Amino acid sequence: MRVRVEGTVQGVGFRPFVYRLAAELALAGWVLNDSRGVLIEAEGEPEALARLLERLRSDAPPLAIVERVSEERLDPNGEQVFRITESQDRGEADAAVSPDVATCEDCLAEVMDPGDRRHRYPFTNCTNCGPRFTIVCGVPYDRPLTTMASFEMCDRCRAEYEDPLDRRFHAQPNACPDCGPSVRLTDRAGRAVAEGNEASLEATALALAEGRIVAIKGIGGFHLACRADDEAVVAELRARKHREDKPFALMAPSAETALELVELDDAAGRLLASRERPIVLAPRRPNAPVAPSVAPASRELGVMLPYSPLHHLLLGDAGAPLVLTSANVSDEPIAYRDTDALERLSGIADLFLLHDRPIETRTDDSVVRVVADRPQFLRRSRGYVPRDLPLDARRPILACGAELKSTFCLARDGRAWVGHHIGDLENYETLRSFSEGIEHFERLFAVRPEIVAHDLHPEYLSTKYALELEGVEAVAVQHHHAHLASCLAEHRAAGPAVGAIFDGTGYGTDDTVWGGELLLGDAMGFERRGALYPVPMPGGERAIHQPWRMTCSWLLEALGPEPPLPPLIAAHVSAEEWQKVGELAASGLASPLTSSAGRLFDAVAALCGIRAEVNYEGQAAIELEGIADASEPGEYPLPGDELLDARETIRAILADLGAGVPVPVVAARFHNGVARAAARACARIAEEEGIDLVVLSGGVFQNRLLLERTTEALEHAGLRVLTPRLLPPNDGGIAFGQAAVAAATH
Repeated sequence: MRVRVEGTVQGVGFRPFVYRLAAELALAGWVLNDSRGVLIEAEGEPEALARLLERLRSDAPPLAIVERVSEERLDPNGEQVFRITESQDRGEADAAVSPDVATCEDCLAEVMDPGDRRHRYPFTNCTNCGPRFTIVCGVPYDRPLTTMASFEMCDRCRAEYEDPLDRRFHAQPNACPDCGPSVRLTDRAGRAVAEGNEASLEATALALAEGRIVAIKGIGGFHLACRADDEAVVAELRARKHREDKPFALMAPSAETALELVELDDAAGRLLASRERPIVLAPRRPNAPVAPSVAPASRELGVMLPYSPLHHLLLGDAGAPLVLTSANVSDEPIAYRDTDALERLSGIADLFLLHDRPIETRTDDSVVRVVADRPQFLRRSRGYVPRDLPLDARRPILACGAELKSTFCLARDGRAWVGHHIGDLENYETLRSFSEGIEHFERLFAVRPEIVAHDLHPEYLSTKYALELEGVEAVAVQHHHAHLASCLAEHRAAGPAVGAIFDGTGYGTDDTVWGGELLLGDAMGFERRGALYPVPMPGGERAIHQPWRMTCSWLLEALGPEPPLPPLIAAHVSAEEWQKVGELAASGLASPLTSSAGRLFDAVAALCGIRAEVNYEGQAAIELEGIADASEPGEYPLPGDELLDARETIRAILADLGAGVPVPVVAARFHNGVARAAARACARIAEEEGIDLVVLSGGVFQNRLLLERTTEALEHAGLRVLTPRLLPPNDGGIAFGQAAVAAATH
């Protein structure tokens, strides 16, 4: 019998699992990796062969994901033993590459055991853990096609690697202190400060304790690290990194230490300790022992646990949580090559902890929070990518995504691969990372696109990249339609559905800026059945960075010409500036109309005195949510049928602020009003169409309070609610939606 096993079955101990299973069932034959997965030929008693087929699924190794098992009956050829044979290159690559996974308990025990030969070795791993995606150069996943190719195993590592009964059998990154990678600590010029694993680890721990900033090369790139409880060094890191307010991520030595920082329910605790090891956003404890500059104006902290032996050792030596933030300047991609890091980060880091195992693909940490007891991605990257998603595509597809929180997607033969988080496509470095990532995925998964899907916005760099490709059919997909289609495809729901798609910016079919949309449709197409009342966006993109401009625009619409300068904005904006922006909005010059929910949240945040200008995308809305009194039941009116008219909302907010109502109460009433108006409008459309399915997506629905209140109101109306779970609701999910539309229509 010949058996084909497809899915994530390479680099996860699947072949030794088959070997042991065959021995138990008294089967003869062989097993090997090839470009499509695992191939088995086995002969023996019919009952034993039947049990083999059953247990390939039921008893698979922990990291394996078995998607398909197919069989073909063959005549016996007299095999006497069962063996593991060399990998073969049979046709195009079709094997799933495993994501990077956290150090397993067995390896961690060895690292901490003074009597073990891998005691305190920073690169300890086995088939159940360690780097995968970030070191793989091609398939099949074997050592010669990884960045470990240049490290020749010593005799003892080779014996483990070749023993089918050893948990390191064909663990491609297998190594030890005698034959594997090592770390070294250098200064900004790359001159050695400490050489060798132990000396470098000790020197790094001392430097962190003394208040130094260290660039640490990890699995998917560099982090910038410092003590999380030292205000002086955290503030210095902010200044050097030019990151004024955006929260820093933390790494805690253990789950127990994490509980001193944040409140974790069972679902969040499981996420934190999962093998993917994402950054988990959770409510901060009032007396969390972290410096104020770690996460200014935020009720949440982003915490993760160590996911490599190097991290375990550093956190253990530090004895306290560390700031561990992506090593970049402003919005550039993270550094992942030594020379690049030394050049780009020399003005930020005091020291550099380097290692000599190359990183093939830079990969940021994933960011997740728990909403309604289920994970919600804000960034899907390390630990999850390149895990594939099902998508019925008749022709090979490349989808290029949007501009912000960029990802791409490749699809063929029933599978789609959404790429790792790239960042915002606003400069050459991110665009190069984007194009290199696409080329790498095309090689790994043997996708030669015939169709390229892209956003309608002609000025997005992702759109320009798509339209410059030759020999492919271009498919333009409206931004909010892609959000709707992405969520439906993720849930394998055909639709049609009503979609409340709320975000910051999306190019509309009428050449205006959409962002507060009520859609009816599926992957095949959509109708725009409603939207927020559109207002001018004075100064165009400047209004994104200066929310007070949107306040001025909304007050102009709500109150008429020459709206008064609100007292809570007057401290940040002069009367002359306010008047000029009002005139600009009234004229329509450089003031495109927008129905954006994100810009409405910005306007209210500025009106409440929370944030007149922002330092990162979504900051004003995040801080508005953070200050809202979740116990407040009241709501502001947001009337309208097809057009949700927030002018009355703005007038009600002004009245309450003038009457001295506390800002947390105002913020809560605003959230409640938007949630119930969105639910009411969706319920109306659903009733008119005789359907019961509603999709909530778009970056604004990263807002926990808004999402929970809207979902509650919709479910109370008897409607089924879908929200993104495997991908982010923000633009990180756009590429998959574009691919879904292209697959459905072509």
